[in-house]
Amino acid sequence: MTAPKIVPLPMESMEAGWQSTLDRIPGDGLKGRYAPRNVLGTLMHAPNTLGVFFEFWVTAKQRMTLSVREQELVILRMGVLYGSEYVWRHHVPVAREFGLTEAELEGVRTGNIAALPTAREQALVALTGELVEHRTLSDAAWSEHGEFLPHDTLLELISLVAQYVLFALTNNVYRVALEEPMLEIPGLGHTLV
Repeated sequence: MTAPKIVPLPMESMEAGWQSTLDRIPGDGLKGRYAPRNVLGTLMHAPNTLGVFFEFWVTAKQRMTLSVREQELVILRMGVLYGSEYVWRHHVPVAREFGLTEAELEGVRTGNIAALPTAREQALVALTGELVEHRTLSDAAWSEHGEFLPHDTLLELISLVAQYVLFALTNNVYRVALEEPMLEIPGLGHTLV
């Protein structure tokens, strides 16, 4: 494995306000044992924008009409499309916590949207792929999936994709190392079912 390009700052040196913001993230999957310490410590090298981003990121996640399960579908697909083991492995436990099955996780990993139980979830994953791969939505994708997402939800999807571009690119550019507990989680190259 290639060494990280910068050493993450210790989470213990994080501003108290930032930590209280992070404590509001839904669920337990990104806290405690599975906390994304290395990527957050890497992002701490840019303190002038990080606190503002944290507040936007966490507040947006809480207020979206997208359920946490739906958000995790999008985030996991982002991990796949950006080839980010870090995003993928950190969000598998969260997705499981909010009800994704191994077959559904495998469907997200492989792009088999038929593995997802609802047309809305299939639309979210398909449109995430369109946004990442084409940086827009084709008329064909809109025609096939647009009816399942009202405009406010589509705007939330765009926002969520943009948020995870930051995380995926940070992980890829800086070669952020996985924390030891994350090595137990099956990576992008492993079949989950």
